Amino acid sequence: MTVLTDVRRTRRLALAGAAIASVLLLTACNPGSGAVEDFPGLPVAEEEAEAEAGGEETDLGGSTEDQTDEEDTVEVPEPTGDEPYVQYLDDGGKLAITIWGSSTCPVVPTELKVVAEAGEGNAVEAVLPEPETGPCTADFVPHTTVFWTPVFTTTTEPLEVTIGDQVVTVPIK
Repeated sequence: MTVLTDVRRTRRLALAGAAIASVLLLTACNPGSGAVEDFPGLPVAEEEAEAEAGGEETDLGGSTEDQTDEEDTVEVPEPTGDEPYVQYLDDGGKLAITIWGSSTCPVVPTELKVVAEAGEGNAVEAVLPEPETGPCTADFVPHTTVFWTPVFTTTTEPLEVTIGDQVVTVPIK
C-alpha cells in the first residue's frame, strides 16, 4: 500500500512540476506591454536599411533588391505629422508608434493594451500619459516609441491602433 501511495505522490509532484514549468515558459514568451525603445525622430524601415547597405546577399549570389517582386510590395503612406504613424519593425516582431509634437515635451505612449484579439478585430490601444503642464517648445518634430507586438494580435490581418482620439490602421505585414 505504501508503494502505491509513493507512486501517486511522485506522479502528482511530476505533474505539478510540469504545470509550473509550462506557466514559466509561457510567461517568458509573453513580452511586456511597456516600451522597448524610445527616441526622437522616425524609425528606419527595414527596406531602407537594406537599401543603404546595398541589399543583402542571398544564397543565390544576388541581392534581395534584385529578387523583390513589384506585386509583393505594399504601398505605405509617408508620415506627414497630421496623424500618428504606426509601422511594424523586425518582420512584425515590434510595433513603432511615431507621434509629432514638441521636442521638449514629446508624447510618449507608456504601454499597449489589446482591446480586440486576432480574429475578433485585431486592435490595440496606446496608453498616453497626462499632458505636460510646464512650458514646451513650439517646434513640431516626430518622436518614436517601440513596443513588442502584442501576443494576442497578428500581422496577417490589419491592426487598428488607437492613440488618443485617433485610429491608425497598420497594413498586413
